[in-house]
Formats: sequence, structure tokens, C-alpha cells
Amino acid sequence: MIREVLRMGDPRLWQRSQEVKEFGTPQLYALLADMRDTMAHLNGAGLAAPQIAVGLRVVIFGVHANPRYPDVEDVPDTVLINPVLTPLGEEKEEGWEGCLSVPGMRGWVPRYTRLRYRGFDALGTPFEREVSGFHARVVQHEVDHLDGMLYPMRIRDMTKFGFNEALFPGQELPQED
Repeated sequence: MIREVLRMGDPRLWQRSQEVKEFGTPQLYALLADMRDTMAHLNGAGLAAPQIAVGLRVVIFGVHANPRYPDVEDVPDTVLINPVLTPLGEEKEEGWEGCLSVPGMRGWVPRYTRLRYRGFDALGTPFEREVSGFHARVVQHEVDHLDGMLYPMRIRDMTKFGFNEALFPGQELPQED
């Protein structure tokens, strides 16, 4: 089922989400199905449970030939529950980001270029990956939602934050990486 995505300003987006304690449940599967349907409907690269008003530490992401991200590498479809991120070095890179909770806007956001993430899948099986580039950016963006953080809160130069049509008049939108 396609769910309403909360927009920046809704106080539920500022709260820290709770750990998932039970895996493989009908409730968790229903939540993941709703998140997938909602993300696909909006051509998102990822979605965090708090964006649909569910305060659990659950994110999904994946990018394959997405019209909102025409020039980025594929990111595997991933369910990541109770995530822990570990930067692999201090190097950061700035890039354009958008968000389904901040529609019609983009911002220039610094993110770690390389990181390891670990967590659990829907069955509670632990896994970890080392990633870089757009994949690393997507994971950081989604996990931020679990801690009540939206990308505008990370922008260093507010002249690089605004409405798409004002930032890029008459242009195709830049890739969000």
C-alpha cells in the first residue's frame, strides 16, 4: 500500500527511532511492503520508516535505472534494520541530495565517501557491506532519518540549497550524489 510521506516540519521526523526487536513477523513484512510500494511510486532511491510515520530503525534502498538518478551506479535493493555505520576514513565529498520528505528541493551535502554498514535483514540475519560513492551517500541519507536528521541540517553553504527550478532554471536536475 502506498503511504503518505511526512514532510519536513512534521515533528515525527525529528525523533530517534526505536530498535526492531522481533524479525520475520507479519507486521514487519507489511511495513516493508508498504515502504517498497511508496518508494517505487515516488521513484525514490530509499525510504526510512519514520518518513511514513513508523518510528522503527528500518530503511530500504536500491537504485536501478531510476529516472530521478539517471547517471548513478546501481545500488542493490537492500533492507537494513537496526543499522550501524562506520566511516572508513575521514574523507568526505559534497554532492546534491533530494528527499521525499523535502519535495522539490535540493541541497549540497557533505557525506563520508567510504563506509561500512552492518545491520539485519527482515529475517534477523546479520550482514555487513563496505561501500563507497553513491551507495555510501544513500545509506547515510536514509540512516540519518532514523536519528531525526534531514539532509538540510547537514548543508554547510545555504546558497546551495533551494527549489529545483530556482537552482537549475531550464536545466535537467543534477544527479543526487
